[in-house]
Amino acid sequence: MPMNYFQNLFKLARGHRFLLPRVAIYTLTAQCNFNCAYCEDFGQRQNAQAEASLKLDQARRVLEIIRQGVDSLILTGGEPLLYPDLTALISYARSKLRFRQITLTTNGSLLPDAEGVLPHIDRLVVSLDAVDPARWSTVIRMPVETAQAVLDNIRRYAALQKREHFRLILNTVLSPDTIETADALLDFAREQRILVSFSPQAVCNWPRYELITSPAYRPFVEKLVAVKRRGGPVLGSYAYLRTLLDLRPYACYPTLTPRVMPDGDLVYPCRPIEKSGNTHGGRPCNLLEVNSWQQAQALAFREYGLPPRVCGSCYQQCYIEPSLMQAQPLSLLREKLFSPPSRQAGIDRYAPG
Repeated sequence: MPMNYFQNLFKLARGHRFLLPRVAIYTLTAQCNFNCAYCEDFGQRQNAQAEASLKLDQARRVLEIIRQGVDSLILTGGEPLLYPDLTALISYARSKLRFRQITLTTNGSLLPDAEGVLPHIDRLVVSLDAVDPARWSTVIRMPVETAQAVLDNIRRYAALQKREHFRLILNTVLSPDTIETADALLDFAREQRILVSFSPQAVCNWPRYELITSPAYRPFVEKLVAVKRRGGPVLGSYAYLRTLLDLRPYACYPTLTPRVMPDGDLVYPCRPIEKSGNTHGGRPCNLLEVNSWQQAQALAFREYGLPPRVCGSCYQQCYIEPSLMQAQPLSLLREKLFSPPSRQAGIDRYAPG
């Protein structure tokens, strides 16, 4: 495991909460070509007000700063395939900056026009909440034909995993509208030899009430645990799934997964706190205006101080999973030894969203 992980263990032993990053999330663009019902930040309806993305040379500079602090990268959006220079940027991240692990998250609709990215990525994460095109179309608020095209694309790129040396992962948002049919996603993932991860739908950073009170919620999470024990395609640690079962508070370490916005702004300590508009977080600097990752972190700490000690609201895998795997090294060891999906996808640096 990278040195940052072991350095963080020493920090935790000394009671420090400002941990070194394990994976950086760069939101390349706020533009999106879908209108997902539950998305609070992006969508076609918000494109006119979306913040502008950086030009290629500026985005390269942002990645250069990020690389000083971390060797794993997630490129997301919006819809990152709408970024015009995506292939050139990912190629630069891999060949010049030598990121050890590169993940691309996408809604999957534009993949046939962006196949040049495949040789440069390790994980391709596609959002999918239902395998029935009619149901999926109501979630993404697009024609059924678009939903069907996404499913067809998933099948196509699932077959290319071995040749192109990447892992295809479905990232599923559990909602009251899809929880009853979520079993079908497990079957679909097994049939296509891909992995699938699940997070509860959030409303203002809290799990949606109608979801967690649904009679189907707890039995489904229990089924995920059982399927994982049988070697199924579930990408989620036992610690994470137990947290979803009881929605218990957990020690969150958001600096493990720093997020950079389309204009190069660093978010601190996490997107939910930054969006809340309180004095505990915000955007302390733009990475185009600093000389190093260390300088950016110092500015963030000076302006906002330490991250919160315990989080009791956000239950998204992008924050929970890295935090649990960092704080529970024996749990991580168990995942790496006995869970092929966790080992194959790098569970300690899996932060979709």
